[in-house]
Amino acid sequence: MGSQEVTNWQGRNVTVAGLGVSGIPAARALHGLGAVVTVVNDGDDDRSRAQAAELAALGITVRLGDGATLPEGTDLIVTAPGWKPDKPLFTAAAEAGVPVWGDVELAWRLRGRDGREAAPWLAVTGTNGKTTTVQMLASILKAAGLRTAAVGNIGVSLLDAVLGEETYDVLAVELSSYQLHWAPSLRAHSAAVLNLAPDHLDWHGSMEAYAADKGRVYEGNRVACVYNVADKATEELVREADVEEGCRAIGFTLGAPGPSQLGVVDGILVDRAFVDNRQKNAQELAEVSDVNPPAPHNIANALAAAALARAFGVPPVAVRDGLRAFRPDAHRIAHVADVAGVSYVDDSKATNTHAAEASLAAYESIVWIAGGLAKGAAFDELVAKSAERLRGVVLIGADRALIREALTRHAPEVPVVDLGRTDTGAMLAAVQEARGLAKAGDTVLLAPACASMDMFANYNKRGDAFAEAVRELGAASA
Repeated sequence: MGSQEVTNWQGRNVTVAGLGVSGIPAARALHGLGAVVTVVNDGDDDRSRAQAAELAALGITVRLGDGATLPEGTDLIVTAPGWKPDKPLFTAAAEAGVPVWGDVELAWRLRGRDGREAAPWLAVTGTNGKTTTVQMLASILKAAGLRTAAVGNIGVSLLDAVLGEETYDVLAVELSSYQLHWAPSLRAHSAAVLNLAPDHLDWHGSMEAYAADKGRVYEGNRVACVYNVADKATEELVREADVEEGCRAIGFTLGAPGPSQLGVVDGILVDRAFVDNRQKNAQELAEVSDVNPPAPHNIANALAAAALARAFGVPPVAVRDGLRAFRPDAHRIAHVADVAGVSYVDDSKATNTHAAEASLAAYESIVWIAGGLAKGAAFDELVAKSAERLRGVVLIGADRALIREALTRHAPEVPVVDLGRTDTGAMLAAVQEARGLAKAGDTVLLAPACASMDMFANYNKRGDAFAEAVRELGAASA
């Protein structure tokens, strides 16, 4: 089912795999276009039944508890991004010659179908920092007077953006490796891969497959492929990409930029890519103090966002104004409070070792609260790189022993409190233990390097529990 074939959806049999944030909008959109839609879903719980009832009221068939069987007569599968490629449904589709698209692929194919000019996509992927960078990018684009939205993996449906009544000049698009795997036709105006570190390997099967799916974001780029100078794997993905003639490789670095790079000089974010005579000239964009918070990894996010915005022709003043206006989401290296001279910082979003390493690098003297579900991660490299910054460590969660063993090997002199608890009340105890290890001038940092689901519904709830415990601590110290 090529792109030229799908001009009339009337009567086409489309199977949507999975309910949820992508499946429901896809089912509604396809039904509205005249397709005969069947939704298959592994789960059959109360929430799924309520969602199924809403779709059934529209005339959409929903099969709960059976996500493995390919409905007879299916012309196309549109899958939720999290469904693994080795699921029996996709094996059956391959045997039947039925194509599989993700919701991003569907959105890409449907953009501009109502006669409006399709808004270009500025796409961002990477192991960490995607959401923040996309939000920064949208803030910069808005500061330039452009109609835009931050969409995609950020939780805002791309389908709603391309099919809704509102029109856009450009879209800031966050894409996960899952979404990119199922989006072979995507061709962005410009795109960035922020970084690459092992993650979701159970889904992709290998680091090579994971990197290859991330690299799909560069395919067919028209203006700029933005890469991280400090992460050679991202530059290698640019080299391997098949881009349009004239598309440029643009690096970002926390050091002084070379030609065709953005970087930092004397506390100033500087552009040597989108200027005349980039061999000799540079353009000041903003000050490091305009980035909130000005932690190293967040400055890197700002440079990547600026590079994509500049690739779209945004003036320097909009970069500055957009960064100043940006406010990060909760639980992303968020300062909670100062209690007795100790700063308490919530980075519950640091759910893997790569994110935790960036968070730990932002502070000089740290009491680290860590632990949770390791998702197969190893902690030796993280601990070895961060050991000199650690004043003490408090461990919680199911896989805390893995971190404790790494601390024994690489930071044996650092005091460790192993709470041995996985109940939600453990967070208050963890904060109290951290207070006992910290001295004035230290930072107590929640950067778990693990997923949260052993103790909390999600990383947001974990961060909320930390903030509440800090507030209790502050009230007791008042």
